Amino acid sequence: EPIHGSAFDITGKGIANPIATFWTAAQMLEHLGERDAAARLMGAVERVTEAGILTPDVGGTANTSQVTEAVCNAIAGSNII
Repeated sequence: EPIHGSAFDITGKGIANPIATFWTAAQMLEHLGERDAAARLMGAVERVTEAGILTPDVGGTANTSQVTEAVCNAIAGSNII
């Protein structure tokens, strides 16, 4: 779980920023010795954020699902935009 904890007050609103969760997952993968998987996930997150696919709290217009889909597409090697 990201350090900021759970945010039940915004559950289901599509406004939560999932990037910290992906980052935490990458750190867990690294800790478990899954360095390639961790690098792939972090690379996907970096490509998505560099492309400007961000939630409103960090200046973007994407919702939670759109950011998540973009990260999944980047992992799969698909076009993220």
